[in-house]
Amino acid sequence: MLEKLNRLWRIFATGLSFATFGLGGLALRLLYFPLLQLLVREPKRQQRLARLAVHHTFRFFIGYMRFLGVLRYELQGVEKLARSGLLILANHPSLIDVVFLISLVPNADCVVKASLANNPFTRGPIRATRYLCNDSGPGLIQDCIASVKAGNNLIIFPEGSRTPLDGTMQLQRGAANIAVRGPCDITPVIIRCEPRGLTKGTPWWKVPEKPMHYFIRVEDDIHVSSQDVDAGEAAKAARQLTTRLHDHFSRGSQEHVGA
Repeated sequence: MLEKLNRLWRIFATGLSFATFGLGGLALRLLYFPLLQLLVREPKRQQRLARLAVHHTFRFFIGYMRFLGVLRYELQGVEKLARSGLLILANHPSLIDVVFLISLVPNADCVVKASLANNPFTRGPIRATRYLCNDSGPGLIQDCIASVKAGNNLIIFPEGSRTPLDGTMQLQRGAANIAVRGPCDITPVIIRCEPRGLTKGTPWWKVPEKPMHYFIRVEDDIHVSSQDVDAGEAAKAARQLTTRLHDHFSRGSQEHVGA
């Protein structure tokens, strides 16, 4: 009976969390960001303050979900994210992975789906922070490189979408192309969640039997050669790096929490 009541509570708490998230996004869009534009004229400072606001909002959201008993988490190596100009690549087991990472990175940039830029709950933060949208075509890779070179910490999920429940990863080459053509060293982040929840194709109300336990480990940088390469060599290097990243993230995501 207690387990059933606990699960019912977590269903309610998860719904409450996402309702709070949506209202927070609207509040930023309707209140904070217009005030920011009114009081701060410099575009770069506007962007920096907007990203800082999203960072603190996401930190609150993660703490809120933890307080409600929806999830628990452990962090390892997060001090490595205090640097600037990082290309942060992570696997993508659940819906809130980007929320976790932005909550750990004050000056985060990221590549978001174009549909989110038109969503009333997320449109305001995305436009104010000037996050990169994935509908910018061939210029997206150069935009990503420019973001890292400008000192931003760019967060990308090489899979492009959440990892299926069977754990089979399919990495796209975009992230590797950014690293090779930059060139940019890679800061890999392994995200594990046991039991799995908020997964691809699973409604939010189908919560696991126990609270989700996230283990997030920031690993040592993967060095990417700065040697100049032509287009053909860069394409080959990106394919090889994608394979390497696939193996790296597959191994890391299969480890048990606390291992």
